[in-house]
Amino acid sequence: MKANDVRAKTADELKQELLDLKKEQFNLRFQGATQQLENTARVRQVRRDVARVKTILREKSVAGE
Repeated sequence: MKANDVRAKTADELKQELLDLKKEQFNLRFQGATQQLENTARVRQVRRDVARVKTILREKSVAGE
């Protein structure tokens, strides 16, 4: 996920994306705990995507004030 792609989305779309990423993060943690996780790099990727979405949501909220 690129930052430019995230910036192009609306706040509602970003909130939905954040919710989806959080669910995926939970599922990946669960898979890791049960030794079923195949792509361990995906955990790091999702964590960074969550941070990216949160950062851009914060930027949009500050710009709107």
